[in-house]
Amino acid sequence: MIKISSKKEEYELFNKLSNDWWNEDGKFKILHQIRPLRISYILRQLNRKKLNGLKILDVGCGGGLITESLCRLGAGVTGIDFVQNNIRIAKEHSKLNNLKIKYVCEDVENLNNNDKFDVMIMFEVLEHIDDWKNFLNKIKKNLKKNGTIILSTINRNLVSKISAIIIAENILKWVPKGTHDYNKLIQPREIEFELRKNGFDIKNFRGIFYNPILNRWDFTENTAINYFCTASKN
Repeated sequence: MIKISSKKEEYELFNKLSNDWWNEDGKFKILHQIRPLRISYILRQLNRKKLNGLKILDVGCGGGLITESLCRLGAGVTGIDFVQNNIRIAKEHSKLNNLKIKYVCEDVENLNNNDKFDVMIMFEVLEHIDDWKNFLNKIKKNLKKNGTIILSTINRNLVSKISAIIIAENILKWVPKGTHDYNKLIQPREIEFELRKNGFDIKNFRGIFYNPILNRWDFTENTAINYFCTASKN
């Protein structure tokens, strides 16, 4: 099993895979499959059908899968990622589709505090940050008053270790090997504690799961493996 032990190794892994972002049958196939659920979750939590008038930051945007969807729904979107090739691919793809998206190649931990957003999206990001607790404390400055954070991550327990790492990475190869470090996975109660400590109100926790019989992903109240969380700045 490949294990990513440093930010440099993580950068090299995703830099190498970047050309595969928009290949629906490639290394990021699962992200294409769950994209409709992610967008559905965002719209439900914001209680909107369109996102016109909202300024949104997509943290760890990769090749722009969610970023483009948000733009198509009318939002003014900025995508930020520390992998240069991810940003290159995202820019090229948005240009081909005539989408006006601001892409920034920068470490999210060094984000300019002068930029303020209505919504911040962080899908599968926190578990890749060495000090995610400090990150949440810092990044709240980039939210407008009453702004919303919508995130997804992976729970830390035996079930998630077997499902999200051993099976998903090493057997089914849904995601590249080494993508996740079990010790950096985060339990919902830890997320809730840190968000409340930093002045957020928790609005929602929701899990997602793969149904092999129907061959599709769906929502669940069970947050044992992959889960979403929404919190608003008070």
